Amino acid sequence: MCRLEMNNIWSEYVQGIMTLYLSRKLRFDDIFFEQYNKVFKLDSNVNLKILEIGCGPGALAEALHRWFPKAEITAIDRDSNFISFAQNNISGVTFMEGDATNLPFADNSFDITISNTVQEHVEPIAFWGEQRRVLKQGGICLCLSARKGLNCQAPCLEMTGEEKEFWESLPQSESEFEKYGIGKYSMSEAELPASMEQNGFSEVTTGYAVIDLTPDAPKYSTQMAEAMIESQRHNDLEAIKSSHHEADEKVIDAVNAKYDERLRLYHEGIKQWDTSISLTMIVRGIK
Repeated sequence: MCRLEMNNIWSEYVQGIMTLYLSRKLRFDDIFFEQYNKVFKLDSNVNLKILEIGCGPGALAEALHRWFPKAEITAIDRDSNFISFAQNNISGVTFMEGDATNLPFADNSFDITISNTVQEHVEPIAFWGEQRRVLKQGGICLCLSARKGLNCQAPCLEMTGEEKEFWESLPQSESEFEKYGIGKYSMSEAELPASMEQNGFSEVTTGYAVIDLTPDAPKYSTQMAEAMIESQRHNDLEAIKSSHHEADEKVIDAVNAKYDERLRLYHEGIKQWDTSISLTMIVRGIK
């Protein structure tokens, strides 16, 4: 496999750029900042050097730049498609290709390291060890990990007949998750902080952010509600693209039609109360 393919595995075969960017942009919206920062315990008035590991297309780094405007933020990812997108669309952050198991930085370089849904894909000794190496003494490691949430779909968003026909027509093949070792190092809510402690971090604490994405909830603006619906649309469309099998236009049209209908219902005030609740575990430790 050529170098380009190796560097684009995630964006080409697992989660597309817009799927990952839009879903994370919602989860790191300013409305949820206080939930995260209760566990982060970072001072926005200090000139921190922050490193995000496994940044994807850059939504968390973008949020960190808003939340900590005095910080110098560097973000790395192995996937060159993600880095290219972030460099072209997000300002105020230095994005570069890099490997979590071999960080391209000198010892004692950063005040903060942070990662979001990365730990479960990386061998623990290397994952924690490299962060301890690049952190300054007293530096903070923040590890965000997705936990089981809940989803309730609007009837109009159920899989269409055209989509079912498309997915059932595909040849059975090895799961991309198994093929690329995705989630190979997943840990329970008890194992994750214990692993951080076992790998040299002290004063380990845990906390949780509950991200409620319910378009019909009155607390959300029209813009936010529309963004929730459009994020799902991009997820469905990019899933079809990631199958690497050509889809008939009728499949794409069917996907777009059902999301257009969901938007129509929203704008006409016909509430569906569909929801996606994600639970993010935040583990914090000190070097």
